[in-house]
Parts: sequence; structure tokens; C-alpha cells
Amino acid sequence: MTLQQKNFGSTCSLSDKFIKQATSCGIVESIMNWGCLNWTDANDAGGKNSIGCTLILTEGDSAKTLAVSGLGVVGRDRYGVFPLRGKMLNVREASLKQIMENAEINNIIKILGLQYKKNYSDPESLKSLRYGKLMIMTDQDQDGSHIKGLLINFIHHNWPSLLRHNFLEEFITPIIKVSHKKTQLSFYSIPEYNTWRDSQPNHKSWKTKYYKGLGTSTSQEAKEYFSDMQRHRIPFKYSGPEDDEAITLAFSKKKVDERKEWLTKFMLNRRQRREHNLPEDYLYSQSTKSLSYNDFVNKELVLFSNSDNERSIPCLVDGLKPGQRKVLFCCFKRNDKREVKVAQLAGSVAEMSAYHHGEVSLMMTIVGLAQNFVGSNNLNLLQPLGQFGTRLHGGKDSASPRYIFTMLSPLARLVFPAVDDNLLKYNYDDNQRVEPEWYMPIIPTVLINGAEGIGTGWASKIPNYDIREIISNIHRMLNGDEPLPMLPNYKGFKGTIEQVMDNQFMNSGEVAIIDSTTIEISELPVKSWTQTYKENVLEPMLNGTEKVPALITDFKEYHTDTTVRFVVKMTAEKLQEVEAAGLHKVFKLQSPLTCNSMVLFDHCGQLEEDWLAGMLGAECAKLTNQARFILEKIQGTLVIENKPKKELIRMLQEMGYDSDPVKAWKLAQEKNEEEMEE
Repeated sequence: MTLQQKNFGSTCSLSDKFIKQATSCGIVESIMNWGCLNWTDANDAGGKNSIGCTLILTEGDSAKTLAVSGLGVVGRDRYGVFPLRGKMLNVREASLKQIMENAEINNIIKILGLQYKKNYSDPESLKSLRYGKLMIMTDQDQDGSHIKGLLINFIHHNWPSLLRHNFLEEFITPIIKVSHKKTQLSFYSIPEYNTWRDSQPNHKSWKTKYYKGLGTSTSQEAKEYFSDMQRHRIPFKYSGPEDDEAITLAFSKKKVDERKEWLTKFMLNRRQRREHNLPEDYLYSQSTKSLSYNDFVNKELVLFSNSDNERSIPCLVDGLKPGQRKVLFCCFKRNDKREVKVAQLAGSVAEMSAYHHGEVSLMMTIVGLAQNFVGSNNLNLLQPLGQFGTRLHGGKDSASPRYIFTMLSPLARLVFPAVDDNLLKYNYDDNQRVEPEWYMPIIPTVLINGAEGIGTGWASKIPNYDIREIISNIHRMLNGDEPLPMLPNYKGFKGTIEQVMDNQFMNSGEVAIIDSTTIEISELPVKSWTQTYKENVLEPMLNGTEKVPALITDFKEYHTDTTVRFVVKMTAEKLQEVEAAGLHKVFKLQSPLTCNSMVLFDHCGQLEEDWLAGMLGAECAKLTNQARFILEKIQGTLVIENKPKKELIRMLQEMGYDSDPVKAWKLAQEKNEEEMEE
């Protein structure tokens, strides 16, 4: 094994005929299969008939099983199946490293035989691919639409020429089936079903089944779908530059403002349709035979984007997100007089309120409503009977939902009076009355417990406020007086929150000098968790890093699950330096709180926020500056001739002109969004 090649004494020369036979015998495909074992390849893929082969991408393994059942009808010669695990990466803004390390993307490229940076404009170039078509088979709900959109974005960003060859298709399945006696009808979108239901006087006599995912369909139904391939196979057809613009609008980070405008128009249109009792616009109907990418983005993907906002951003009226509202609805309806397991309650909520998503997220919602440590709820609507998490780990240290119990807080029905229940407008799902559009609390709960959420185009961040101050201001307003200004306030927080400018506050922990070599940290900024602070701040200060030497010599912990106490040791010289630089600054015991992203849905399901007011205010300031400039130039009070640019800028600044209010406002918004993502 150590002998060098030159000393072998012989060589092995392979003929072209042998190499050709080896590559066509299937060994190459077998080696490729090692990287993605859970893949069913078409028998003709990679051969002379590969242009007629279709790769079906499914949403998970259960959907793959459904597709494989369907292959029993159409055969395996021309169809392959590959299951996706979760949602694809948005490649449009991803780094090369992220893309190269993404197993899903690499597997799809290998299976299809795609080559990066290759132009597939020439129809002959398609013959180099292992598959001539890519069919997307996902759930027929809004999350399924998002997966379709991400795949379209992936192909469009890397190989836009493929879209012009009608390379992409989708396989649609019913989202709702209704049956009455021997008659059965299938609907491929919720609005289509709603239109039918509203026109059907005896719709309650029909049996309705909601197909949450592809896993709901049986193997027999899969064979029925694949038997009628013409109905279920919908090709995407490229219709021109408007398709490119629509895909870029939906997925480019540079199109944030355009995306907000796009969603705002959608919400206004939907609101007007509802006010005039007009049917909702929808994409999939019995007559749908093909789609343009523009229609897909503006009629189908927009539903996911709007749904993403509805799930992530609370309502102004009750301060609740839909999942939280469903939990509260179930608790009010059950009216338990004794504690109930969180896992058991989650199952009950899913049943009573027609919750169509995973119960794990529902359990986390219940836990979140019951948490009462510093930085969580000022008014927890559920009782935490067990380990629901502490400030040590920011609530992530809660026990398994199987082991903890909860029940309604005695205050919940005082805030949401039972006498108001009959006045609320309730939603209906599968002919079942579920939670109301919103509850009507007697005090603004959105200010009491705050809110955080990141949707599509918008993000919301509202701090907590003191209940007593809120009630006092409500009394003042009822008496016709102006409300007093309020500072953010978190129950149990011993630090300080001070206003530094409009809508901006500084949130500070507590630190004190004990002696010449010792300091004591007795409070951390709100939402700075004890364990995270120890690992990210104190331990690097103790051990030092490559760039920064050690600052402290030792620290000891004396905190409990509700209090914070670090005793930190350092040399007298270092302590003097730290004191001069500022203890809060050096030990990272200050963090900003902003109220520039107070985005909420109003009572009509419309997003209301200070973003629009801020943008219009910035544009108004810019126009005011421009008008003033023109007037002063006409009046002769402003002389700009024969002056260098630097001197002009200095002169305008001294005269009180703003440099660019719109640009400054946008930069501030981007900074706020980055802080929220962090």
C-alpha cells in the first residue's frame, strides 16, 4: 500500500467503450442515491427519455407515501419522488456558504442534474437534465403555498430560463370535501368552498371534511387523484416580465416597502369585498388548467403572507394572537374548576376551536399565557401550576407539558366579562362555532402584557405597561381629561426605565460597588436572562478572548429563580477604569426599548401602525425643506452660487435644514428590525 505509482510495473488503461458502458449501467445513479437515500427515482431518469420524466417534490415523508401510492396508477418509468424536510431556504438573499451547506438544495440539484450558472434558454439544453419537469406537491393550505413559492424563487433566482420552458408544475389536491348521500364535491381553496356554502341553503346537511395536509388523504384517494392527472396537474406558464417582478417582490429583502404596499392593498381589497358582501378572489377553481407566476403570487402566495401576519401580530382590541384567542375561548367554554394538564388542554383547544396546526406550538402558547417571571406577563391569564419557566433561561426551562398543570386565572373573567360573550362576532369552521374575531377586555391588555411578532413585511414590538397607570389614565379619559404619559413597566423589575427621546427608552439593570475590588449586580435589563448573561458577558470577561484580555478575576452567583445577584471580583486598578468608563456600559447592563414598531390589527382585520404615519411624516419634512429652499432662494436670503458642495452642506445645516428625512427614517426602521431579529 506504500508503493509509489511509478514502481507499479504496469498501468491500467480503460477504453472509451468501457467508460461509456460503466456510466450507462446505473452505477452513477446508485452513487448519487447515497447522498439522499429517501428518494424514489424514475426508471427513465438520466436516460434518453429523461426529458419526459417528472420529479415530484413532496412536503414530507407522509406526502411521499401518498405520491408513491399514486405511482401505482401512472407507473414509475416517468415519475420520481423526493420528500422535502421543512421549508426551503430563501436563496435570493442567502450567502454562498448557506446555500452550499443546505442539504435539501444540493440534493435537488443532484437529482435534477442542474448546473449552476448554466443558461437553459436553448430547448436542446434541457436534454442534459435528468428530469424534464419539476412538480410541486404540497398541502393545499397557506403554508403549502409558501413552500411552492420558495421553490419557484429557487429556480427563478438561479435558472430563470427554465421558467420560460414551463419547467415547473404543481399537483393540487382538495382542501375540503363535502358529501351528501351519494354526491361528493371537492374544493381546492377555502374561498371557493365559502362561495358554494353561501349559495347552498341546506349546506348544514352536507358532511364536511377538512384536509389539513396530504397525510389526510387515503391511498385510495391518492390513486383517484393520479387517475385524473389532467385535473390535478397544473402547469405554471411564464407570461412575461410581470412574472419576474412578482416573484422578486415576494422574496427580495430589498422590496420591503413594496411588500408592505402589496399587502396593504390586499387587506383593503378584502375589507371592501366583505363590506359589500362580495365573494373573495381565489385562484384554484374547477376550471383552473394553468397558472401564471404573477397570478400565483398575487392571489395565492399573498394569502400566506397575510396569514403569517395574522398569526404573528396581535389584534389591537384584545392584544391576542389567533392561537392565544383559541386557548382563551376553550378555557372560558370549559370553565374548569380544577387544574388541567397543559397537554390535555392543548388537545381540547384543538378540538373545540378547530386548530389546524401542530399541538406542540399550541402547548407553548398555553405555557406563554401562564408565565409570570420578570419580563414575561404583567397579567398572566392562566395560572402556572408547575414549572412554567423562569428568568434564568427566559422561560425555556419550562417542564414538559405532560407534567405541568394550569387553569384560568381568577382575574381573566374580570378583564373579559362573561356578559360580553353574547355580543361578540364568532368565527365558524366546518359548521362549528369557534373563537370570536376578538374579545372586548375592559382594559387594553395589549399594553399590559406587550407584544412581539415578526410577520411578512411588518414586525411588532410593544413593551409592557403598569396596570395601575393604565386604569388611572382610562378614568382620566372617561372624565374628559388628557391621559398622563406612561413609561414601560415590567412587574417585579427592580431596575430603571428612562425616556431618552420620543418613543425611545433606556432600560438599565442595577449594579453597585461593594469595596475597592468588588461589585454586585442585583438586576439585569428586561429580557436579559440570567444564564445567557453569565455565558455571554461574565465568562468572556473572566477568561478573556483573543482580542480582549480578561477584565475580572472571579464571580460568584447567589441568585434564585426570581432574583439576580452576581458578586464580581477584579483588581482595584481595573475597577477604577471600569468606574470611569461607566459600570452599566462596561458590564452591558443597559439596553434600548423602542416604540417605533407598534403594529397591530384593528377591529376590521386591517394593520394599523405608526409606520405609515412615520413614513408620511418623513416625506412631509422632506417636502417642507424643499419648499423652504425654493422660497428662500427666490427671496434672496439663500445664496448658493459659486460655493463648493462641502460649504453648501455646512451652510444648510447651520440654517436648520434636514439632510434627508426619508432616508434617515428608513435607516432607523432598518435598525429597529435588525434589533428585533437579534
